[in-house]
Amino acid sequence: MNITVIAIGKLKEKYWTDAVKEYSKRLGGYCNLNIIELKESPLRANPSAADEEAVKVAEGNDILSRIKPTDFVITLEIKGKGLSSEQLADKIEDLAINGRSSIVFVIGGSLGLSQDVSKRADFKLSFSAMTFPHQMMRVILLEQVYRAFKIIRNEAYHK
Repeated sequence: MNITVIAIGKLKEKYWTDAVKEYSKRLGGYCNLNIIELKESPLRANPSAADEEAVKVAEGNDILSRIKPTDFVITLEIKGKGLSSEQLADKIEDLAINGRSSIVFVIGGSLGLSQDVSKRADFKLSFSAMTFPHQMMRVILLEQVYRAFKIIRNEAYHK
């Protein structure tokens, strides 16, 4: 299975990069993982709603240019559907069984996702009704994907 994470913004702090490296290494035995970091679009001080929308559209266009028509796209959105770890594992396993071998997870920037990216989603996933920093979400997502593969294979880790 091919798992791609498309994320707006670069990880700067060593503790985030170390965590991503660790989960990337762990996931190596379960899938081909590709992480694509896209540049945050510049936003001027005291932006208008139109300025913010323009940033989301620009970032959204960059995201969409990296997605293939055959990819199963899961966007991380506050208004998405919440799943337990077991339900996420079931979702990934069902996709694999049904021949969907390429899953793309999308993490937006600080302003969220454009409407076009949200519309492209095959599934909208929410980790919480709370807002988290997108750097933290990358680590949480990778941990949950790793946990999902451990559940699928019935291996010790998930409790």
